[in-house]
Amino acid sequence: MPLHTTALVLFSGGQDSTTCLADALSKYQRVETLGFDYGQRHRVELDVRGNILAKMRERFPDWAPRLGEDHVLTLAALAQLGGSSLTEEVAFAMQADGLPNTFVPGRNLLFLTLAGALAYRRGLQVIVTGVCETDFSGYPDCRDDTMKAMQLALSLGLERRLVIETPLMWIDKAETWSLAHRLGGEPLVDLIVEETHTCYLGDRVHRQAWGYGCGECPACDLRKKGWERYAAALPAGAATTSTR
Repeated sequence: MPLHTTALVLFSGGQDSTTCLADALSKYQRVETLGFDYGQRHRVELDVRGNILAKMRERFPDWAPRLGEDHVLTLAALAQLGGSSLTEEVAFAMQADGLPNTFVPGRNLLFLTLAGALAYRRGLQVIVTGVCETDFSGYPDCRDDTMKAMQLALSLGLERRLVIETPLMWIDKAETWSLAHRLGGEPLVDLIVEETHTCYLGDRVHRQAWGYGCGECPACDLRKKGWERYAAALPAGAATTSTR
């Protein structure tokens, strides 16, 4: 019997968190999900979450019994702090400290703290998050060292052993698409393309080969380049959503 059997997935409704959810469902007996409303410009990501979860249950019957309760918590204070292009109508740009202004200081630290509290209350052992140190914007709260420090702090502060799992930490966006394909084949890749949302501008009008988005913001740029590398590596004649 595996050491850990339950997990809480930080589930935004985007490509990365949906892939992490599929990974957790392939391993754990009970999986719950957690989203955050923090005044993000791309709040549409919260709107697509329910549809993704419903389609997960419908299209993957082996996973459906494992998929438990969904939770959404509000963090209005992050928007009140201001200064980020994810919470204010300002252009994407680099800051004087070398970080993009899409960085929301403390966001992932707060997410994990609240996830730890919820996991404590719900009796969940593993917290799964889609942070990555390979294809990312340099956010310090996405680094492996930060995750290890948060795991230690939560376990000590809650007097309960919690594990923070980061399935995407050392892979790029192309490899994330490949991971989704290994986990759920074309049905999962199709679901991610059609239903998830990653665009920072909240664009659900323009349908790209890799999904909906403006095609220009930093999140779309990463996703697009990853899709192109993933699609180029497919065997000749293999079907992808972009060619059907």
